[in-house]
Amino acid sequence: MPQQFDTGTAGLRASVDGAVATLVLDRPERRNAVTGAMWRALPGVLDRLATAPGVRVLLLTGANGTFSAGADISELTRVYADPDLADTYHAENVAAEEALAAFPHPTIAVVHGHCVGGGCQLAAACDLRFVAEDALLGITPAKLGVVYPAVPTVRLARLVGPARAKYLLFSGELVGARRAELFGLADEVLPADRLDARAREFAELLATRSPQTIGAAKAALAADDPAAALAPWERKSRQSPDVREGLAAFLERRQPKF
Repeated sequence: MPQQFDTGTAGLRASVDGAVATLVLDRPERRNAVTGAMWRALPGVLDRLATAPGVRVLLLTGANGTFSAGADISELTRVYADPDLADTYHAENVAAEEALAAFPHPTIAVVHGHCVGGGCQLAAACDLRFVAEDALLGITPAKLGVVYPAVPTVRLARLVGPARAKYLLFSGELVGARRAELFGLADEVLPADRLDARAREFAELLATRSPQTIGAAKAALAADDPAAALAPWERKSRQSPDVREGLAAFLERRQPKF
């Protein structure tokens, strides 16, 4: 039975079930648009989930068949009335996305319905994206005149390549799941009625794999200097029990217990 996790913030709902934590963007009346309060709360919520006993994987999704319509546009009118307030707002966006990208365990965005703007930024900050066949994804600042910060812009380009990042950012058009998969914005595309079960199944698979191997891969792939990022992990791997357990399990034809 999932254990409910108090996020302390309206619009964010979380639970822990075994090794899998689930964080839900939960404002269905506004298609899960992300408020300023939610952006500000995300780093702290993610930090607490990361250290919750037994958690090895995080699923990020949205309530009621929609991932997220993005930032709450009604707030942006007020935010952009003051340049300093706009600076603060975007810094909070970046802090939330960076906290998600730095989560120490694998993260999977489970995308139903619309995944737009800031919602798509959050999905892009996850390690993987499992997407329903009928989902629509897009990043829409060009429709609003908003200039995205460097961090999400570069993250998108690293994920899909510069040309496709330009396609998405210049046009603001939404793309279907199959095209998102072609772009590299979706890692698995499934019928909507199978998506949640498949994401959970994959999360449980990841929870059986070596946290040492996964942590090292995350560190290297996020770093400007992969060799330097990997060095402490490589040294640790020479001394920790993970490799000995993995080799013993292989020879004994059993599942390893990392």
